[in-house]
Amino acid sequence: MLSAGRRGPVWLPLRRLRGRRRTVAGAGPPPPPPPPRARGVGTARLASLERLRPPAPREPGDRAEPEGGGPRAAAAWSPSREEPFRAGELVLAELGKRETQFKKLFKVNDAGLLNSSWGTVPFSEVVGKLPGQVLRSSSGKRLVLKRPALEDYVLLMRRGPAITYPKDMTMMLLMMNIHPGDTVLEAGSGAGGMSLFLSKAVGSQGRVISFEIRKDHHELAKKNYKHWRDSWKRSHIEEWPDNVDFIHKDISGATKDIESLTFDAVALDMLNPQVALPVLYPNLKQGGVCAVYLANITQVIELLDGIRVCDLALSCEKISEVIVRDWLVCLAKQRNEILAQKVEPKINTDLQLHSQKKIGIEGEMLQEDDHEESHSDVPYGSLPYIARPIHWQAGHTAFLVKLRKFKPLSTSDDSK
Repeated sequence: MLSAGRRGPVWLPLRRLRGRRRTVAGAGPPPPPPPPRARGVGTARLASLERLRPPAPREPGDRAEPEGGGPRAAAAWSPSREEPFRAGELVLAELGKRETQFKKLFKVNDAGLLNSSWGTVPFSEVVGKLPGQVLRSSSGKRLVLKRPALEDYVLLMRRGPAITYPKDMTMMLLMMNIHPGDTVLEAGSGAGGMSLFLSKAVGSQGRVISFEIRKDHHELAKKNYKHWRDSWKRSHIEEWPDNVDFIHKDISGATKDIESLTFDAVALDMLNPQVALPVLYPNLKQGGVCAVYLANITQVIELLDGIRVCDLALSCEKISEVIVRDWLVCLAKQRNEILAQKVEPKINTDLQLHSQKKIGIEGEMLQEDDHEESHSDVPYGSLPYIARPIHWQAGHTAFLVKLRKFKPLSTSDDSK
């Protein structure tokens, strides 16, 4: 008897089985082949392919059974959630017109209208729809409905002071290297944009202490933070963490308020951050980072000079300016909204015949494909495109300074 571990005897029964299937076609499905007695090379390959197959589709009420006794296998195949718009949550309507993109953030209700310069849309047509739905307003404009991301909300929420742009906030988060569970100090709540980004970074186990000297900015930051949390609660299973403490007070006089706290990182967005550094410096952990948002380069110089005068063990590791350039890539249109056509050069007839003789084989291959139907009214590559940076760009917004607290050498260590 031949060994089942060899390649030839394993594939031979499969070939015989295929031949039997051809002969008995129409006589019902053939019986399944018996399982192999010994595990060889061929069966090992088949078993590995079985493990790569995705699980069978489940009914909505069925629960996934964990494979191998662990929860990760079931979570890897969990279906994506699709939640329709509900009354009380924020919805983003977009109208794209070449490089100009109009956006409007509104709160949808059970009754009422979305009023804009593009026309009106009844809220009854929005509630129950999934994100990505395209609706037509009363004036005939096509609007795309989206569930706003945090970046969209920060740019479109109600403002008081000048907001911190998401591109700068993201860089500050990278500088501070914040992890879930960290405690972060923020000086200068503003409109609450950075507070929301910090709240997301530290998670439900973390904490953000945000100071603001102006009463109107303090109230606006709390209101914007609450609006985002309320909208998030209506469209997600897990609630947005309530982990930000807004305090209406000047940070330079908050020594007793933070004396019992140790901060993993500090974010400063204020006119004179060098005044706040001596207050918060003792509570910043060793090796912690203080990220400073400054509009003018002269403020950066004053900040570094203030650190020198106060003799603070803070090293300036980086001074950055984040530049983002958006591009426009779209079909070229004429003023009458008609698509432009490419202007092809005229080819000499004699030169064209000479070229066709040299590439006769390629010509035969093209003739074989002439019978296939075209799936587009316009051939690929026949229309010109516009590809350039958009005219309106957000230029300079701020300088970002990364300061790290270090432990200076003692006198005895310095003398060695």
